Amino acid sequence: MKISQDMRVQMETQYKQDARTGAKARSFESLVRTETGQLQKEQLNRLLAGISAQGERLARNRSFRELAKYKKMIREFVKESVQYGMNLKHSHSWSRSGQNRKLTIVEEVDEKLAELTEAVMTREDSKMDLLGLIGEIKGLLINLYT
Repeated sequence: MKISQDMRVQMETQYKQDARTGAKARSFESLVRTETGQLQKEQLNRLLAGISAQGERLARNRSFRELAKYKKMIREFVKESVQYGMNLKHSHSWSRSGQNRKLTIVEEVDEKLAELTEAVMTREDSKMDLLGLIGEIKGLLINLYT
């Protein structure tokens, strides 16, 4: 069986078109991935700005309603950052008995929120202590975000 020159040219043309289409698809995919990542970062920045504003309101008012809003915003931020591929940061610490513990930042945020709840409930802590706890929580969230 003899292969004609026309068949060979036709096959080469089709192969070149497939190669160009694959390159376009890859560039489109990378463009979509880049835009998605940028939108997710913008969303996290908006959530972080809202958390900062709510933290200031909580420090001024010290009400359970403001505390509940603050906790809800923190939960949303952690959910968004974990859901969209932000890795949980792990840290090692030593327990009181001297054993090595591996903690994730999410657990640390949870502990700080519990401390903040106690501080709002007792109303004995000064505004500076409350702002310090809010600052620590914000720092942990930024650490999770970056």
